[in-house]
Amino acid sequence: MKQSKKVFDNVLDLIGNTPLIKLNTITSGFEGEYLAKVEAFNPGHSTKDRIALYIIEEAEKRGILSPGDTIIETTSGNTGFSIAMVSIIKGYECILAVTSKSSIDKIDMLKSMGAKVYICPAHVSADDSRSYYQVAKRLHEEIKGSVYINQYFNQLNIEAHYKTTGPEIWSQTEGKITHLIACSGTGGTISGTAKYLKEQNPAIKIIGVDAFGSVLQKYHETREFDANEIYPYRIEGLGKNLIPTATDFDLIDKFIKVSDEESAHTGREIARKEGLFVGYTSGAALQAVKQLNAQGEFKKGDKIVVIFPDHGSRYMSKIFNDKWMEEQGFFDSKNEATVKRIQHIN
Repeated sequence: MKQSKKVFDNVLDLIGNTPLIKLNTITSGFEGEYLAKVEAFNPGHSTKDRIALYIIEEAEKRGILSPGDTIIETTSGNTGFSIAMVSIIKGYECILAVTSKSSIDKIDMLKSMGAKVYICPAHVSADDSRSYYQVAKRLHEEIKGSVYINQYFNQLNIEAHYKTTGPEIWSQTEGKITHLIACSGTGGTISGTAKYLKEQNPAIKIIGVDAFGSVLQKYHETREFDANEIYPYRIEGLGKNLIPTATDFDLIDKFIKVSDEESAHTGREIARKEGLFVGYTSGAALQAVKQLNAQGEFKKGDKIVVIFPDHGSRYMSKIFNDKWMEEQGFFDSKNEATVKRIQHIN
């Protein structure tokens, strides 16, 4: 663990050691104790700070990166922001291929951090020349002195969380964690954290959160890729239309799928009931907890850790925007009514 400092050398010193915060209201009446690992406390406001710093520093150690090189990556927004932040401190150029599903807030943040951004269509196959995977590969081939991070297929993605997130959670719960609930996109967070926790106690149950429209749950259950599972969905950074090798499916006990609409409402509910302003995937993670509780997954005495991956500021134009919610038809549900909380005094 890092020793506390009064003055930090730069912003990168603040990465990691994020707090575990007890959920008190939103899980009232549920069996067990619920603790949120709030990754928005990282300086880049997401869990992706961990992998950006770790992968880049490993590339430096191996002589893959040299001063003035260009770092290229595919991202739904968070990894890109973290890479841009690390690149600024370490003196690298940063080019990002971003899915069009990413919120305008995320894209504006990437540009504000000096990154060059290519916005690619979200709902195309992974091998389509327009996909952000293929665009990043092409840019890497074209740009001399570039390094492609490739988080979906980079084992260092898992290693970063094995060395940081897992040990932190084990220490913070004094080894009493019984369940880990985490969203799965690249799979690095859940796989690396699970690897460490399972080594300490193989009985800890690891539950991945997937989206409807993604292939991960079915692949976990059958080890077969089924393209028929794929259809457009709105949650960013969750689920996939390919199988990332940065996901160790053997470490995950089971997956549970959540919907766009319920995840959006739960994200808003976290802010209202717990005072934690966290993102869309955090809403998805807690929606999974709700569903698992209803299924009788937890019992008295369980200590459930749920990872909240990022900050709510990345979704001001999406789930925290009433107009966007109305446009998606999300206010038609019984979960939440449109409430006018702003009054204009003339």
